[in-house]
Amino acid sequence: MKEISAGGVVFRKVGNDLQVQMIQDRYGKITLPKGKMESGETVEQTALREIREETGIEGAILQPLETITYQFNLSGVGLVDKEVHYYLVEATGGTLQAQVEEIRGVEWLHPLEAWHQQTHSGYGNNDSVLKKALQALGYEVN
Repeated sequence: MKEISAGGVVFRKVGNDLQVQMIQDRYGKITLPKGKMESGETVEQTALREIREETGIEGAILQPLETITYQFNLSGVGLVDKEVHYYLVEATGGTLQAQVEEIRGVEWLHPLEAWHQQTHSGYGNNDSVLKKALQALGYEVN
């Protein structure tokens, strides 16, 4: 079985400062908003819908970042091939509010704090996604 999801690294400008959105998932891990593609959607539409549903923020896609793939076992289904498309998304509106049915929390962070949380409490396969986003925003991280 194949499952396609999409999401993004969401950022906003506040005066001269830049902030990046990170979420805490239901397992307590730091991650990026994403979710499953619905029938009739493009991956871009999926990314923007999932960001809006999970975090309350409206956004505009600036560029694709990366597509990651992995496999997992789903009870009653077996092995699932997962494909996740990530985009760099600029926040254009909305009100920050976590979708409590799906995630534990969402917050705006300084880009280097977002990187610190990702590398210490996030999923390893998101490191390169966030790194590419931060580089596109003018931040070099290792």
